[in-house]
Amino acid sequence: MNNFSPQSKVWVYQSNREFTASETEEIKKIGLLFTRDWTAHGSQLNASLDILYNRFIVVMVDENDASASGCSIDKSLAFIKKIEQEFNCILLDRMAVAYKNGADIVACPLPDFKKLLRENKVDKNTTVFNNMVTTKKDFDLKWETALENSWHKSLLSASQN
Repeated sequence: MNNFSPQSKVWVYQSNREFTASETEEIKKIGLLFTRDWTAHGSQLNASLDILYNRFIVVMVDENDASASGCSIDKSLAFIKKIEQEFNCILLDRMAVAYKNGADIVACPLPDFKKLLRENKVDKNTTVFNNMVTTKKDFDLKWETALENSWHKSLLSASQN
């Protein structure tokens, strides 16, 4: 993924649980097969899949040669749903927030995260994972960041109410 252009498309899928080392390796293997065969309108996509922190599946497409289209994005979602079923995890819950608590990564529902903010158990300096990034450039610069530098910032004022 390091050799992909900064404008490459990125999708981040956060698991509700940490994958074991063997699950991570298995997902990477089937992800390699998926990205190697992934096409859009008959054109091969220059794509890659990685797993970070044994919890985040990152799919990237360098669109310099071919762009991901609606049908190819549907194929990737079907692949992600297959991973959910095979590995008994949830990857499509956009209402879960992941953050660092010391060396651990914790994921919780958005209402629970708001409660943590109100109780000052997390704050503007807490490292969060901004899974809403859409390009490699933003992924590199804004995916793992302080809460005050991400979309999560809007929760700071909401937690005061």
